[in-house]
Amino acid sequence: MRIVISEFMSLDGIVQAPGGPGEDTDGGFAHGGWSHPFFDPEVVGGAFDDATAKAEGLLFGRRTWQTMAGAWPERAGDPFADRMNSLPKYVVSRTLDDSELTWENTTRIPGDEAVARIRELREKDGGDLVVMGSPTLVRTLLSEGLADELRLMIMPVLLGGGKTIFPDDGGLRTLELVSTVVSDAGVHVCTYRPVPEG
Repeated sequence: MRIVISEFMSLDGIVQAPGGPGEDTDGGFAHGGWSHPFFDPEVVGGAFDDATAKAEGLLFGRRTWQTMAGAWPERAGDPFADRMNSLPKYVVSRTLDDSELTWENTTRIPGDEAVARIRELREKDGGDLVVMGSPTLVRTLLSEGLADELRLMIMPVLLGGGKTIFPDDGGLRTLELVSTVVSDAGVHVCTYRPVPEG
């Protein structure tokens, strides 16, 4: 399976709380919902539709999974929501108990086993395993060389600080720009793939 990371991102690399004011206020983050003025159904929505159409599973960190689990099940009947609800889901967590996995088709990956278990998933036959949000998990995936594609929806806004997906370990990682589409609102939907070393 390919691991595909799909993120709303500000021009200064922030991915925190794009969806709503109360989504993630860690560190005093006050700009929750910042992506809304730049969302359009064709380009930005189309990028999400395309990612989930090719997905055979979804991979989340705990906080993003809890946000999604609180939103998507009640939207049943909408084709996109039905797809989100029916796909197999994996959540990496040190704190969630299996009894809390109320979103259908969810499997918990214990935090201390995450890298090994995700490597196993990646080696299985299948389509894409799509990661949305989940900045801590994405940093780990990038650090471990487990990301096969980054689909970044880069929005023309500076947020001045917040959570990012990029490792800060001093490692050099070269990417290839595979495609880019620009929306009328100035969102660049850029697809990158790692360039193999050597």
